[in-house]
Amino acid sequence: MKTWFITGASRGFGLRIAKLALEQGDNVVATARRADAVTEALGNHERLLALPLDVTDEAQANAAVTAAVEAFGSIDVLLNNAGFGLLGAVEEASAEDVERVFRTNVFGLLNVTRAALPTMRAQRSGRILNISSIGGYRGAAGFGVYSSTKFAVEGLSEALHAELAPLGIQVTVVEPGYFRTDFLDATSLTVSGREIADYAETAGRVRRVAADLNHGQPGDPDKLAQVIVDFADAANPPVRLPLGSDTVAAIEAKHAADAEIVAKWRAISVSTDFAAADQA
Repeated sequence: MKTWFITGASRGFGLRIAKLALEQGDNVVATARRADAVTEALGNHERLLALPLDVTDEAQANAAVTAAVEAFGSIDVLLNNAGFGLLGAVEEASAEDVERVFRTNVFGLLNVTRAALPTMRAQRSGRILNISSIGGYRGAAGFGVYSSTKFAVEGLSEALHAELAPLGIQVTVVEPGYFRTDFLDATSLTVSGREIADYAETAGRVRRVAADLNHGQPGDPDKLAQVIVDFADAANPPVRLPLGSDTVAAIEAKHAADAEIVAKWRAISVSTDFAAADQA
């Protein structure tokens, strides 16, 4: 029996994973801005602790972790799932929009992770799963600010992986592609209020495509949830877990493009080192 601590557990991936974890006999600390939204979705259960948590509130994150440990004695899997998207060209995004998405997607993840780590370090065990995105591996027009938050999650996860592995704590960043959840709904996606005509064929086109793609995405969220629940028991988990054929294609395309850049610009790239004689 494991104890899960899940943020953003009232809907989407978080809700599906919480439900599967309960069904397999695990304890689940399911958090959301409104705890009653969790119980409405999952019902009452002796192995379920529904807690209110705004991840941007550090004190509330600490209190939620304390309550989790008091209830179940440990935190074995931390699933940092809370987050939302921002659609629009980088220039179209207001300072308020940018700060808001960073507060949740980056600083919120840090708040919860820092709150949970003392418990995991004391246990010398645990697993942290940070939900990133296809946009955390490659930026795209229309999702520049959102992608920058997920690039931050990727960097944090890689560093945490190196820092925590000697302590028995495993870290993986999960990179879903487009899955058929409510991510493109207004509940999960903020759209920049400003539209600049010069971006009509780049970010503007993405705005139009996103509306058509909503609820027609290729990924099956129930399959993703099952993969994550099974993955929590996987031996030697990788630092990143791409999920979805679109994510795999995007990673392969970026690898090829970056290899081409290195090949073309290698002489310039390596020319900035001190000459061997200068280092003698």
